[in-house]
Amino acid sequence: MATSAPVETVSTPADKAKLAAAALLVVGAVAAFYLLGQQDMWMRVLALLALLAAAVGAFFASESGRQLIAFGRDSSREVRKVVWPTRKEAMQMTGYVFAFVVVMALFLWLTDKTLEWVLYDLVLGWKR
Repeated sequence: MATSAPVETVSTPADKAKLAAAALLVVGAVAAFYLLGQQDMWMRVLALLALLAAAVGAFFASESGRQLIAFGRDSSREVRKVVWPTRKEAMQMTGYVFAFVVVMALFLWLTDKTLEWVLYDLVLGWKR
């Protein structure tokens, strides 16, 4: 039986502080956008983007951010290993899927009509 990997959580106070700072910066960005309501739109958007960029920076400075970056690198490395089908193979498989859908639709329609005929005409005696 395979053992599952332990769940890792934020453990150091510095990481907790970085994540809290990131959350506060996001809240501050939204609040600044609305508090600067009397200013020009470009100033409001600039303040929003600057504070959001600071929040992203604080997040990526934490261990959770580093793990997210490592996950992204590993994912892109795995995607490069994938052997993608050729156009001909993709078209053939698409054709098989469409054919299967049509066959299943016909089967389900015939089953529905057969059950309708058995129940309503034979069992209940309702003629339409």
